[in-house]
Amino acid sequence: MATLHFTQNLIRHTQCPSGSLAAATVAQLFDRYFETWPAVRDYVLDNQGEVRHHVKVLVDGANIRDRRKLTDRLNPDSEVYVFQ
Repeated sequence: MATLHFTQNLIRHTQCPSGSLAAATVAQLFDRYFETWPAVRDYVLDNQGEVRHHVKVLVDGANIRDRRKLTDRLNPDSEVYVFQ
């Protein structure tokens, strides 16, 4: 399962614990995470479902390429970090 982590900058605004979820893409990972933690969505994605301009998302240490549809692929052991 891919693991999603958030930095302290975001944690101070809302509860967003790390979580491990089965997902093939960043979009699936976010969708599944936001089912449990819906308040986090607005800090990460805009009203179009795209990554906010001031947010950076890394998958296994590299910036995601698709900030709009979040189609970047994940490995079962991927580490995803969200920076605000």
